[in-house]
Amino acid sequence: MRDFACPHCGQRLAFENSVCLACSNGVGFDLDLLDFIVVDRDGTVAGESSRTMCANLDTAGCNWVVATTGTLCRSCSLTRTRPADGDPEMPAFVAAERAKRRLVVELVELGLPITDRRADPDKGLAFDLLSSHQVAVTTGHDSGVITLDLAEGDDVHREQLRISMDEPYRTLLGHFRHEIGHYYYAVLVEDVAEQQEFRIRFGDPGASYQAALDRHYSQGVPGGWESDYVSSYATMHAAEDWAETFAHYLHVRDTVDTAAAFGFAPAGSTAASPMNGPGGFTRLVELWIPLAWALNMVNRSMGHRDLYPFALSPRVLEKMAFVHRLVTQVRDDVAVAS
Repeated sequence: MRDFACPHCGQRLAFENSVCLACSNGVGFDLDLLDFIVVDRDGTVAGESSRTMCANLDTAGCNWVVATTGTLCRSCSLTRTRPADGDPEMPAFVAAERAKRRLVVELVELGLPITDRRADPDKGLAFDLLSSHQVAVTTGHDSGVITLDLAEGDDVHREQLRISMDEPYRTLLGHFRHEIGHYYYAVLVEDVAEQQEFRIRFGDPGASYQAALDRHYSQGVPGGWESDYVSSYATMHAAEDWAETFAHYLHVRDTVDTAAAFGFAPAGSTAASPMNGPGGFTRLVELWIPLAWALNMVNRSMGHRDLYPFALSPRVLEKMAFVHRLVTQVRDDVAVAS
């Protein structure tokens, strides 16, 4: 994530700001510019008559600008279903939308395609952010639809699940990055050569998911899994291994990008930098490992758990390199086409 400044006075802004706390001017995030612009008191972009704040400004705390009054931004428009006004999970809905906006910005920065399901019902992306206050909800992905149990927005509930499931890390953003990995499998692993390489690195994506699920929860994780998988959950099925690996790739890219924005990493390591080829991934890893170690030590100094409580084995890095190649190839293909 970039280091933002108020376009009026230069005061630093957080990604979530809709008002500059220094000059009191309204600000809105412009996804096309990947930066903030000044917004007048009536909610319209300064000096313009049509562009205004997202219609979800009050409902979801969205601080993005849109082309036409009363419409939703690119992130909010991806949400197909949300709780009704007054539902007890509405605060969690706001938190989920906040995390989703971070996800969308990273996908745009990396040049990954985002197709709205309304434009392409067969291959498009949609989010169902559902309240489990009255009906059970299972977080997951199905043919481009990502479902999130909004109870995950409750810190106590999420922490209880993290402990009971023996997970070192569990966040709303982490859920989104994992589930979007399932979506991008169909987008990125297209040709025969890529599918063959996928099988070599991750296993058979067509193996029975139910059988794998039953085995995972009845027999547990295999011994020594750390040498081949980024998490214990990744051991369950090839599809979950891919999604976990993809999520961690996004973790690494975004954290290194943020570090570069604040001067903790070289400027050329931002998400906007293509880092193409094997050399690009090697450079990314060389930046990430000491940064993750330092951030873990900072967290420990504050009495917190490690920020990144994972070890990236050589086998896991090979899988991440495969993800990196597919992601950067998208940007290359777009450049050639243009």
